[in-house]
Amino acid sequence: MKQLLIKSGSVFLKEVPAPTVAPRNVLVRLTRSCVSVGTEMAGIKMSGLPLYRRALKQPHHMKKALQMMKDQGAMRVYKQIKGKLDAGMPIGYSATGEIVAVGEDVEGFRIGDRVACAGAGIANHAELVDVPVNLCTPVPEALDYDAAATVTLGAIAMQGVRRTQPTLGENVVVIGLGILGQITAQLLQTSGCRVIGTDIDPARIATALENGMHDGVNPADGDVVDRITKLTDGYGADAVVITAASASDAIVSQAFQACRRKARVVLVGDVGLNLQRSDIYAKELDFLVSTSYGPGRYDSSYEEEGQDYPIAYVRWTENRNMQEYLRLLAERKISLANMLDPPFDIDRAEEAYSQLQGDGKKPLLVLLSYPETERVASPSLNLSTRAKKSGAIGVAVVGAGGFAQAMHLPNMQKMEAFDLRMVINRTGLSARSVAERFGATDAGTDFEAALSNDAVDLVMIATRHNLHAEMVLQALEAGKHVFVEKPLALTREELARIEAFYRDRSAAPLLMTGFNRRFSPAMSEAKARLAGRTSPLICTYRMNAGFVPGDHWVHGAEGGGRNIGEGCHIYDLFTFLTGARPEAVSAFSMVPESRHWHRNDNFSATIRYQDGSVCNLIYTAMGSKEHPKEQAEIFCDGMVMALNDYKSLTISGGKGGWSSKIIEKGQFEELQALASALRDGGDWPIPLQEQKDTTEVSFAVEDLIAE
Repeated sequence: MKQLLIKSGSVFLKEVPAPTVAPRNVLVRLTRSCVSVGTEMAGIKMSGLPLYRRALKQPHHMKKALQMMKDQGAMRVYKQIKGKLDAGMPIGYSATGEIVAVGEDVEGFRIGDRVACAGAGIANHAELVDVPVNLCTPVPEALDYDAAATVTLGAIAMQGVRRTQPTLGENVVVIGLGILGQITAQLLQTSGCRVIGTDIDPARIATALENGMHDGVNPADGDVVDRITKLTDGYGADAVVITAASASDAIVSQAFQACRRKARVVLVGDVGLNLQRSDIYAKELDFLVSTSYGPGRYDSSYEEEGQDYPIAYVRWTENRNMQEYLRLLAERKISLANMLDPPFDIDRAEEAYSQLQGDGKKPLLVLLSYPETERVASPSLNLSTRAKKSGAIGVAVVGAGGFAQAMHLPNMQKMEAFDLRMVINRTGLSARSVAERFGATDAGTDFEAALSNDAVDLVMIATRHNLHAEMVLQALEAGKHVFVEKPLALTREELARIEAFYRDRSAAPLLMTGFNRRFSPAMSEAKARLAGRTSPLICTYRMNAGFVPGDHWVHGAEGGGRNIGEGCHIYDLFTFLTGARPEAVSAFSMVPESRHWHRNDNFSATIRYQDGSVCNLIYTAMGSKEHPKEQAEIFCDGMVMALNDYKSLTISGGKGGWSSKIIEKGQFEELQALASALRDGGDWPIPLQEQKDTTEVSFAVEDLIAE
């Protein structure tokens, strides 16, 4: 399918695999999408800046990148960032079309329904989009697709008006009469307000007056505050809504000065916010910020999981704002007639965007149209016809997120043993861009394509945790070897199904869980020093894991929590160091006094092994990021081995040791071990029993800290 992207200051079309419908989503074939003039043009401008200038404009990203460079090496991180930017970024967040597929958990929508869609990164300029149900709403029969495509802009304007809390007869000023200001003015008029609009473009003022706005003020005609004061009988505005976009601080200052005492100012647009106390204090003004489409925005449980807010407690969610805006359009309470030009075909997108650049007159609205076609957009895309490398292991990577791109794919690229055949990802754009970057022959969004590909010998699963076990089983049953990122499973039932697959099978595909710590150079050195030991060992491992917000996916059903999702790494390491099976587990969690913490954020787990060794994990989210993340001490036979964040291993009372300038946790070495096992045969890199034992320990710890 075709998707519009931005890169290097311009837009371009790219063919990408079509999305498949997620369980709580609907798949929509677009008819129209709306170009957000302000937001999208700002994004295009930013994409044209050199990398260093972008970094200066986004210091929070720069700080994160510098820390990654310190840990992983500058060149690796630079290539990762550059690769993402070179692939192009998706664009668009307001569209409309017809449902062509419905997720298995969706109610209230059917194939063939006309719907409007919202969401950056979701309602993209693309032929097909996969949309969560709460970001999708039916289009009234009386409303055409052109108007319905503005649903996101309408919901943003409506939320700004709701934050203003207008009452009948109030004087409300709208600063900035772009499309958001135009819709805002009409919504305020519908609410019974007398609306005064300001803009530096006289044509925009004329458009708003044509649509019923009471008065327009052009800054070129004189002092704006003075004009507004006179138009409000000397009192000043009851409220001001800022829908302008400018880096200037003068706009917000002007808004405050135009107000009467005890008035309110609502910020919808993006303006400079160097506030002056004198502008606000004497009049005791209220300054409010309106967040996008309304309640639910940026809440993953609402937007991604489809959990609605009860109408009795949250009357106007972002979805209900979308519905109401479309209703007002259908009933002609709001009109876009003098703002809508004929849409541009998606193939003429570059021409459409060129109208928004330069110094000439710019349209208020630009729509893109999509052809009515019977062609079935494929979830797979062939990028190369090259033959499989002789003797190499054909790989399909499933889940091309940040970790796969930062670690596994670059590592495989260095090894002759692997031949990347497919990249499967939820979004087609990511699948194609990652496939192209790392030289895969195919890209797609459908997991089944990897299972049916004869050139694929190994399936590498790097999705969110809740998908691991089911994908592992499907791949094994398809006869594929499997490398799955930790954890292997989230429940005992899932683990039992994997165990049942291997029961009574003499020849079965290899399964390896990504417990990489055991393969790290530091731990390989420690294991060598422990060879021939005469006594059990004691190990204390401290993981300064860092705080993760409570609404992050790792805490929910997709992640399984931090003990199962990350602590399993260390339980496997304990098994590796002792070479013995666990026989007893005890664990205690810090009982949180606040919901700021989860029980599996801060805990201590102790495992006794059959050889008499005792290993303890202290896991905490309360520490400082300035302190090393992972440290350990191993005591045995008169030696003390101290690990410092996989940058060094020192040995007191013995010979040896190891050090590195960057963190090396064994991701490269684990793939070397995997390649050796697959090509040369012999033992699995991690025996199945040890993978099961590690997972069982994580379950036992979870039970104990949940009590």
